[in-house]
Parts: sequence; structure tokens; C-alpha cells
Amino acid sequence: MQSADELVLLVVEDHPFQRQALVQLLKLLGAKKVLEADNGRPALDIIRHQTEAENPIDLVICDIDMPDMDGLEFLRHIGRNHPKTTVAICSGKELPLLNAAHLMAREYGVHLLGVIQKPYTREAIGSLIERLHLTKVIPKPKPLSSTDAAFSIGEILHGLNSAQFEPYFQPKLSLHTGAIVGVEALARWHHPERGLIGPMLFIDLLEQHKKIDDLTFQMLSKSAQAAKRWQQQGINVMVSVNLSLVSLTDFSLADKITQLVLDTGIEPQNMILEITETVAMTEVAPALENLARLRLRGFGLSVDDYGTGFSSLRQLTRAPFTELKIDKSFVTDCANVKSLAAIVKSSIDMAHKLGIESVGEGVESQAVLDMLRVLGCDIAQGYFIAQPMPERDLVKFLQP
Repeated sequence: MQSADELVLLVVEDHPFQRQALVQLLKLLGAKKVLEADNGRPALDIIRHQTEAENPIDLVICDIDMPDMDGLEFLRHIGRNHPKTTVAICSGKELPLLNAAHLMAREYGVHLLGVIQKPYTREAIGSLIERLHLTKVIPKPKPLSSTDAAFSIGEILHGLNSAQFEPYFQPKLSLHTGAIVGVEALARWHHPERGLIGPMLFIDLLEQHKKIDDLTFQMLSKSAQAAKRWQQQGINVMVSVNLSLVSLTDFSLADKITQLVLDTGIEPQNMILEITETVAMTEVAPALENLARLRLRGFGLSVDDYGTGFSSLRQLTRAPFTELKIDKSFVTDCANVKSLAAIVKSSIDMAHKLGIESVGEGVESQAVLDMLRVLGCDIAQGYFIAQPMPERDLVKFLQP
């Protein structure tokens, strides 16, 4: 078990006896510096003071039912003003309430390590310390843009025409064999002035202006060419490329995609098209025709972000999907929140009953990876396994 030595810890608990008991337990685990607060207000002052003194808090363990400033308000302030502070909830309240607090904290941007129900044990607190040490080793997602400034459609199209967009590939791990069985191609914009730009700043605008195909075909072409190079090096993995629902209204889309892929020298059977549902499927007939034709040609079809937005049971029954990707909003915390684990389990079971593979995305810890194995998931994807990377780094990653 990892020691709490050299960590700066803060216990936020209004009950004096329980607060002292937790402090003593942390000291038994090796903690040298444990600070205390009886509610959220003095806790925020302590966090602010420690940050200014360049000795920031490594972990806050807080209750949620406290006077003056309760844990819910405290978590809101942490998310808005101290997002780098790691927090764990330790409370005697019922599990559904703790689950709600957990999810609320995530939505506020809190780096939440976990939730423990009282009465806590040495093993449970020790597990928190283990997880804390692990988060210091595993790199977390980094912002892809140095600015939140919006781009115009003209700037984005200029970037596309200037070959500034490239696929970054994120590996997909088989939970049955432990091998990397696929990669997802994720669009990244190498802006000459602002650095690496993520899709949140260009996808929506391209869809709104009916220009998403400009990006889609670039990603398809570059990903297929990369797959061809990998095959020549003896690396055989499935390549997934995102396909916007907006594109599916074009009756000739399936033919265009098939021809593009065949022209690169690889077979459609080596590629999966992930259907991203950022908008509702309004023109159902042409969309279903394209999906059926793509499947007929051999492409795999994945319903992306299942369980959110318009991704639903109905969509699964309307198209010949071969893969179901469970959204990260359910997966990332499924090892700590029982209700999320139940949703993930039901999604996996449903996929298997439909004869398709299940993919859990948003895996950020060993605990979640282990949980997906227990739940019977087929494939896992997330930062704990590997971050999206350029082709040269992926080749190194895949080589033995």
C-alpha cells in the first residue's frame, strides 16, 4: 500500500470525533501533514492559503452534510476556482445521493477521486491514497487549444485547404486478449499560430455550414493511407473514422467513401465508420440507405456516444451497426458509481444480445479497466490505455 508520506491532506468534516478519527487514520497511513476544517468556508481559505504558499493540497476528503457551507456548495467552488485540487467524498448519506453529488462534482469540473460511504475503513482510505498516487503517474488529458477564441468558417476551410488537419490515433484495447485491435482517428488542427486545436472548435461550425464532408474525406483518406503503410509493416489493426450524421443525406456518399478507400489499396473490412449524432436524424431514409450500403460493402458501423443525445435504442434497431460505443460520461466513473456501472452493464448485455461488440470509451484508471472486464465489455479506449497520438508515435506504440 502506498504511503501518505509527503502528501498535504485536508479533512473537511463538521463532526469533531469523526474528523479526528479520519485524521488519525491518515497519520497511521504515513501522512505527515493533515489540515482540518469543519465546513466548506474555512476549507476554501486553507486551500487558497496553501496554493499561495506554493504548497498545494494534494487531496481533500470532505463530507457533504455540513453547516454554513455544505459539501455541495464547497464542490461547486472547487470546480470553479480550484480545478487542480483533487477531492474525495466521504459521507454517511444514502448511495443515490452520493452518486448525484459525484456526478454534480464532475459536471463542475472537480477532479474527483472517488466516493466512500461511512463508516470508512483503513482499506478504503488506503485505496484512495493508492488512486491518488496513480493519478500523479498517469498523464491526464491536456487542453488541445491555447485559446477558447472562436474561429470563422473561412479560417477553418483555409486550414483544411492548407493541409493543416491531421488524424491523431487513439488505440483500442481488446479486453479478451489484451492486444491493441484498433485505433480511432481523431481530427486535430495544427494551427500555425495557436498550436494544436481540438474538434470542439471546428466540428459544429463545419456541420452548420454543410462543409463537414471537407473534413471527413480528408480524415478518411489520410487514415486509409496510414492503414496501408501499417499493413506493409505487418501491423494490422481496424481503423475507425468518424462520420457525421449530416453527411448521410447525400445518396452517393457510400459510393464515394468506398471508392476512396479502395483507391488507397485497403479493403473496407479494415475500417469502421463511427456515426456521431450531434444532430437528430431528420432525413431517415437516405441515411439508412447509406448505412446499409456501407455495411454491404464491408465497412464496420459503430454507434458513437451511446446513451447520450440522439443515440438510442431506436437508432440501434434502424441501422446495421456492428459496434456500440458506450459514452464516457457513463464509463469514466463506473468503478465508483453503482448506478453508472448498472447502465454500462445493461449496454454491454444489450450489445451482445444484438450480436455486436461493445466498446467502453473514457477509461482513465485501472479500476475502470478492471470494471469493464468484470462487466464483460469487449474493447476499451481512453487515456489510461493511450492518448491520441500522431502516426509516427502510434507505430512506435504498436511495435513490440
